[in-house]
Amino acid sequence: MPLEKTRWRGLSSFQIIILGFAGVILLGALLLMLPFSAQNGRVTPFNEALFTATSAACVTGLVVRDTASYWSSFGQTVILLLIQIGGLGVVSAAASIALLSGRRIGLMQRSTLQEAVAAPEVGGIVRHILFIYKLTFLIETVGIVCLLPVFCSRFGAKGIWMAVFTSISAFCNAGFDLMGTRAAPFQSLISFQASPALNIPVMLLIFFGGLGFLTWRDFCAHIFRFKRYRLQSKVVLVTTALLIVLPFLFFFWVDFSDLPVGRRILTALFQAITPRTAGFNTVDLNAMSGSGKGIMMLLMLIGGSPGSTAGGMKTTTLAVLLISSFSVFRRKADAEAFGRRIAPEVIKNAAAVLTLYFSLCFGGAVILSLAEHLPFTTCLFETASAVGTVGLTLGITPGLGVLSQTVLMLLMFFGRVGGLTMIYATFFRTVNNVSKLPQEKITVG
Repeated sequence: MPLEKTRWRGLSSFQIIILGFAGVILLGALLLMLPFSAQNGRVTPFNEALFTATSAACVTGLVVRDTASYWSSFGQTVILLLIQIGGLGVVSAAASIALLSGRRIGLMQRSTLQEAVAAPEVGGIVRHILFIYKLTFLIETVGIVCLLPVFCSRFGAKGIWMAVFTSISAFCNAGFDLMGTRAAPFQSLISFQASPALNIPVMLLIFFGGLGFLTWRDFCAHIFRFKRYRLQSKVVLVTTALLIVLPFLFFFWVDFSDLPVGRRILTALFQAITPRTAGFNTVDLNAMSGSGKGIMMLLMLIGGSPGSTAGGMKTTTLAVLLISSFSVFRRKADAEAFGRRIAPEVIKNAAAVLTLYFSLCFGGAVILSLAEHLPFTTCLFETASAVGTVGLTLGITPGLGVLSQTVLMLLMFFGRVGGLTMIYATFFRTVNNVSKLPQEKITVG
């Protein structure tokens, strides 16, 4: 026992987060392999069960089997639990169990929680976790109530389960749906394209889940007194607004110009919100323009905000790099926003995250294209969806081989735990060197 304690104490908080996610995914895969998890009563192959469990726990939405027509009620329940755990974070879910059992959370556990939920400090972390759970279940419950009339009017009593599943999947930015049938699988929300009663609640759930819980705390504390918000919350809100409005205008004028105005607004807005990082869609993505697909890929890589249910490299990463670029253009020594100076290490971290995400997306697409003999841009869309934990697809995922599925699983896992978490988990022992190497200038640009 002392040896085991020593081993666990030797792990960094980043490694604990990664191991927690991996453990939940493996358990979920084993449950999905059980015969009664599938409607046909047969054992699901391990690679398919593992892919589904990874996609659910990493709140992505890419699937190799249609959720509604392949998985049984038990299998769908397992998937929904994985989505909920993945959306809230494995470590915070474990913390809630510890709190309910009356166990004390030590300093090491609090430090791990801080990293898991992207909290600015250890102090008050338990209150922050409780706030996350209260807000999550409140918003998801309201979402269920709003979706019940839509689904029950079309599907009867079955609509209750569909409303619960869709609300949780949307708030957790997962993108799993129960719309498919054996005759027409992988339908997402296309049949509800003209339904404001479904589109608006789903869009709001995606938006609320992707804002980040620190931003929500600022909103609950200060309501509309924007000046009192943290710098991060201000950056998140402004960046999120721009990433919704600008793509909406593009999609409105370019991709959906043939639709009636009302449906055109609804469709363009939905497609502007869903890539960050929900994975639902109300149109056939293959029918969109090449430019539209390119914008969606960029939005998928950017993702949501820190400490949210969404994945991606995060809105703050993009904002910090843009602010830093503007400071260079204006020949200013520091990057500044809203009367505050951004620390140099934050800019370095943002540059590292951007490099990692683009490298993984590009590298993964190369492997998929070579292995499956598919167009590179089609594979790039799929890898952007995986590493951004989005779930949007051009329809190639169900037909991919084991190698390509493994690549997508690794990208989904990386995208959910986060780039810096993976780096710090691998190289968590830092050495403080007092001495420095000689400096020499390199010309860039």
